[in-house]
Amino acid sequence: MKLENYIRDIQGFPKEGILFKDITPLLNDAKATHECLKILVESLKGQKINKVVGAESRGFLFGMLLAQELNAGFVPVRKPNKLPYETISASYALEYGTDTLEIHKDAIQKGDKVLIHDDVLATGGTAKAVCELVEKLGGEIVQLNFLMELTFLKGREKIKEYDIFAAVTY
Repeated sequence: MKLENYIRDIQGFPKEGILFKDITPLLNDAKATHECLKILVESLKGQKINKVVGAESRGFLFGMLLAQELNAGFVPVRKPNKLPYETISASYALEYGTDTLEIHKDAIQKGDKVLIHDDVLATGGTAKAVCELVEKLGGEIVQLNFLMELTFLKGREKIKEYDIFAAVTY
């Protein structure tokens, strides 16, 4: 099964000049979703994972599925003022602006083996910010795991010290 067949291009979203990769057709197909999850899990090669960290918001979709499959806890990393408890934050640059992410300060314990998941690796800013948050709390990053990587944006260069996996590359 070619997962690329379930990801459609939307020109000019969220603003002019951006080619958005829409995963809703993938999510709408149970077999494609299952195959994608299988590919993401297989990339971990039997690694022990205590926590799966999903980046807002599309990282929550497969992040929760990965956590269930790996028998691990799930930790949402969200935009400012969305989490109810005490947080720490990190700012980052997107290909179309800047933003900040937050995590509960008690979400990761020292020594937790952490899988970070997001839907796309683009410029690497989001992933780098999530890594910063996890490591600040004492987590050990096992892998950064993505549905897709946009290689032409060279995001991998910002996080090259980590094991990186993408199910689909463009």
